[in-house]
Formats: sequence, C-alpha cells, structure tokens
Amino acid sequence: MRPLLDYEGLSLVDIEFQRERVGWVLRVYIEREGGVTLKDCVQVSRELGQLLDVEDFIPYSYHLEVSSPGLDRPLKRREDFERFIGSRARVRLSEPVEGRKNFRGEIMGCDEEGVSLRVEGKVYKIPFSSVAKANLDPDVEV
Repeated sequence: MRPLLDYEGLSLVDIEFQRERVGWVLRVYIEREGGVTLKDCVQVSRELGQLLDVEDFIPYSYHLEVSSPGLDRPLKRREDFERFIGSRARVRLSEPVEGRKNFRGEIMGCDEEGVSLRVEGKVYKIPFSSVAKANLDPDVEV
C-alpha cells in the first residue's frame, strides 16, 4: 500500500478493520501536505480495491472506505505529536499520570519517552506507553 500512496504523494495516517452493522469495514485514512481531495480518496480507493482483490488476503467480505483523518486526526506515533506541537489534543491513558487518565490541552513537545501536554496552565509529561488513544482537538481552547 505504501508504494501506491508514495506514488500519489500521500501518506498513511491509520487503518481500521472492524465489524459494524453493515458488516466488516476497512477504513484507510490518508493525508497530504495541503490537504486531501475527494479525487485523492476516489483514486486510492479504486487502486487499493484492485490490489486487495488481486491479493485476496482478507477472508471476509468487507466495505473499503478511504478518507482524510479529519479535524480530530488521530495521533499514533511520536512523529505525529512532533508535527502538531502547539496544537490542541485529547489524550486518554491506559494508566493514570498524576491521578488522571484523560487530558485536553496543548502539545508542548515530545521526546523518545513521551509527550508534554499543557492542561489548564500545568504541563504533564505523558509516557507514550500509557497512551491508549490520542486525537487532535480543534474544539478545546488552551
């Protein structure tokens, strides 16, 4: 999949494969500097669908959806946090930090071990190993 995205000048943000009411759904989130267009999504969907049909390694019937990650983009890797320093984020933890498992605030920085998040004037150091889910949060004021 990466060669296809590289060729189109796109990058992979996330992949989800889950069972929903309509059956199995394979969601592929893509991005590009300057934004993803509907044409980009259609093109990747067409080419990826053909590739998946040929390879036939998914044992279920499924629906393929290709889209941009949206304003509440997931933050999965250290590079994602680095890219969005200064942006607002929601972070949910699997293990509490200073008695908290949910944070909403500004990404101040990150290093190999974790991310620094400013919440209500206080900076928390959150280990990546404790992050269960993180997304950009365009709705919260920092």
